[in-house]
Amino acid sequence: MGEGAPVDVATVLCQWATGGLAYLWVTTRRGEVGLGYGWLLRSLYGAIAVLAAVTGLVFQPNAVRDLACIAMAVCAGVTLVRSALPNVPAAGPRVAAAGMEDDDVAPSTSSPRRTTEGFDPRWDLAAPLVGMLGVFAAGLGASGDVNPILHLARVVVGAAFLGAVSNSMLLGHWYLVQPGLRREPLRELVRHLSAIWPVEVGLLLVPTGMLSVLSGSIDDGYGGLLGWFWIACAVTTVALAAVAMAALRERQYAAVMAATGLLYLAILTGFGTDLVARLTLAG
Repeated sequence: MGEGAPVDVATVLCQWATGGLAYLWVTTRRGEVGLGYGWLLRSLYGAIAVLAAVTGLVFQPNAVRDLACIAMAVCAGVTLVRSALPNVPAAGPRVAAAGMEDDDVAPSTSSPRRTTEGFDPRWDLAAPLVGMLGVFAAGLGASGDVNPILHLARVVVGAAFLGAVSNSMLLGHWYLVQPGLRREPLRELVRHLSAIWPVEVGLLLVPTGMLSVLSGSIDDGYGGLLGWFWIACAVTTVALAAVAMAALRERQYAAVMAATGLLYLAILTGFGTDLVARLTLAG
């Protein structure tokens, strides 16, 4: 096996929660997605942040990361409560978001503006900003024979990568609840996933990286099998994102569900891309 920084579960959970909450803001800032979507994701990623803090405190403490995870969970909880309170309709930036092309809307019902009136999406920035402190602490606090700048870059980009792929699938499922939502918010997440992918893969290839595993310089313990499995995960992830984007160009509403199914698979291969490489390179 490699001699890189060891992978601990608390750091992975911190990355996941931070990236997921950051991409929640990317979506809620449009003011189009229903409040329930925010409730679901704040609850989910808040719980993951708590789990990250508990896991870190028990098994592999990092004071800054663990405190940041607790603070991130608190911020997500406060925003959740704030979004559930009766709201006074807000004017301003969400008016522009209401404009849409006819072929972007599934045959449905309500205007997307009405779903989030009165909730200021800037509240959703607090939790991921606090979470980034934990991500940076985890990236800089790595032990082992590893380039600290490279490790930090991998941890930060990995957080964005895991958040983008997870939220793409979750938002795709939300169209079952809000079928009148236009497709642009989902397209945006898929575009982000596709844009982050080459950075994620490139950082994992930089020496000491997966090129060393593929060349045999680092023994993965399975005769090189993990290296080929990693290639399969990486290539499949970007291919699934491309096919999902192509599906979203179709006019039929069923295309959204088809894209969601592809993005569900992309979560499996995306996590494989990030975690298989880091576990293989870990000391």
